[in-house]
Amino acid sequence: MTLPKRGPNADRLLTAPVLAGVVRNMALAWDADWCIATSWEHRETLQEEGRTATFVGLVTYLARRRGKVSPLPAPVRIEPVEDKGTLILLTPERFTVANPEHVALSRRVRELLVRADLMQPVIP
Repeated sequence: MTLPKRGPNADRLLTAPVLAGVVRNMALAWDADWCIATSWEHRETLQEEGRTATFVGLVTYLARRRGKVSPLPAPVRIEPVEDKGTLILLTPERFTVANPEHVALSRRVRELLVRADLMQPVIP
């Protein structure tokens, strides 16, 4: 789903609570293994680093069949999605690649999830 980048619609939609709701509902509707909400800029940054597999966005969903998500460092929040999986919210702020702390947090959380063997590639 492509969302607006600028303007009043972007200001309303590109918030952690709204994107969490979108990801939650998409994951449930599709019985997804992995689902994210992140910016194109963030995705491009990761591709430039050679990471084209499963990664962490502002909001990330991981199905329970991947494993249990352990507590993550603040300000990251984890929330259950019914009995299906876990929603990971990196920050309550609007995530941007212009903020090096946001990018570093995304990398750190991904590293922790990789160590827990939760970030296997999605196989269609």
